[in-house]
Amino acid sequence: MLIPPHPFFMIRHGETDWNREGRFQGQVDIDLNELGRSQAAGNGKALASLIDPSQWAFVCSPMSRTRETMELIRENIGLPREGYSVDDRLIEVTFGDWEKHTLADIEDTWPDQAKLRQENKWEYVPPNGESYRSAAERMRPVLESLKQPTVIVTHGGIIRGMRVFIEGTDPDDTAHGATPQDQLYFYDGDEGGWLDKDDGTEV
Repeated sequence: MLIPPHPFFMIRHGETDWNREGRFQGQVDIDLNELGRSQAAGNGKALASLIDPSQWAFVCSPMSRTRETMELIRENIGLPREGYSVDDRLIEVTFGDWEKHTLADIEDTWPDQAKLRQENKWEYVPPNGESYRSAAERMRPVLESLKQPTVIVTHGGIIRGMRVFIEGTDPDDTAHGATPQDQLYFYDGDEGGWLDKDDGTEV
């Protein structure tokens, strides 16, 4: 189990067109769509009622979809869009040769590999890609070295890895689980979970 030194919020970037189409994005730089911008703004409005932003740091993945999400969050908290840091260790899992493809494409083109992934999604490494496990290990030092309470904007794969470390969830079950783009994950210094944005309680 991982015990970070400070509380944090971890938020997935808003929706992109590739999310909507079911394409593997990985480290391909795709912008938010209109729903994604609305999701990011909504997460910012929810955070505004939960934190004193002067006491919190803000850090995100270097991808354009996470940076725009962070800027919309900050704007809706009442902060300048700038004023956050970028950490390359928060970048999404790379899916290698599978990026830009849908799952149906992958099952047609790489049927044996798709089966192996289904059997052990946490450890599976796509052709020229990386596993969820290795991406999670890359992200882990970010949480271990937090200097103050922090708002983190990152990706679905990274959030899955964080939950394994923080909650002790089953790695493969977590790798298969969904990661919402319109919710806040909060670690309070003791335990973590998704928040009900209406009242700040865990759901």
